[in-house]
Amino acid sequence: MLARVAPWLPSAKTVTTDRSGRDVRGGSSGELRILGKGDTAALRELAEQDPVANIFMLSHLEATGTAAPTSAGGRIVGVFDGGELSAACWAGVNVVPVGVTAENGPEIGQFLGRSKNRYSSIFGPAEAVLSIWSELQHSSPRPFDVRSDQPLLQMTGVSQVQPAPGLRYSQASELDVLLPACAAMFEEEVGYSPISGGSHHYRQRVKSLIARGQSLVDFDASGRVVFKAELGTVSSSAVQIQGVWMNPAYRGQGLSAPYMSAVVEAARQVAPLVSLYVNSYNAPARATYEAVGFEQVGTFATILF
Repeated sequence: MLARVAPWLPSAKTVTTDRSGRDVRGGSSGELRILGKGDTAALRELAEQDPVANIFMLSHLEATGTAAPTSAGGRIVGVFDGGELSAACWAGVNVVPVGVTAENGPEIGQFLGRSKNRYSSIFGPAEAVLSIWSELQHSSPRPFDVRSDQPLLQMTGVSQVQPAPGLRYSQASELDVLLPACAAMFEEEVGYSPISGGSHHYRQRVKSLIARGQSLVDFDASGRVVFKAELGTVSSSAVQIQGVWMNPAYRGQGLSAPYMSAVVEAARQVAPLVSLYVNSYNAPARATYEAVGFEQVGTFATILF
């Protein structure tokens, strides 16, 4: 059976250990070990080299203030060259690389493989994801999808498309109406329902986005969701838009670009850089994002379990 663990859920044989008992390993690209509180500044400096590609890590650091392992079991593997942090990789429910290259990615994959942990996804810059997977695949369940070409898009200015006037932040009282639209988006995008095993955890995820002011929606006169999106990951430098969904009854009417322009307008009130990533084969979505003013600045990859 394929492992399909929802990414919002809580979730090595060690060659040597350092004086604190943390895992370390020598290799062609340097020493690997689990980062601690003392590594926070170095990790932040590394992630800030590309605030769009590394928004997940920057958001985590701003929320927790530390590179140390979390109470839920998330930890960050660091690669050190000459004592300097040169790359890192979040390993929790998901695997998310920062500054990882084709040279050190396989070593990180081996390191993660020895832990025997299972992950719901690996996502981030394509070179990093695929190089980690080149080794992790030997000790991991078979993924149900490998998306190796996902353009990473960014815009910094105001869209020339007139924003849809009806888009606004979701309200707590609208959770029950919004939830089916969110689940439909997830199933279309990922390939399985996030509530097939029960709706509690996914409901809490959507409820949390609403409470944090990261959920945007518009309704028609009958109360149906027309369009919705989330400011899914947020840092002080950038916002990554996620969960974009248009009601099938309203598709093909030229509404997508105005709605996306409105999402960008909302995101720019939070941070100066607005980004998202999209599957390369999704031609309609890519055309919409280009019309709104997004430009490709990189390529992501995602491996789903």
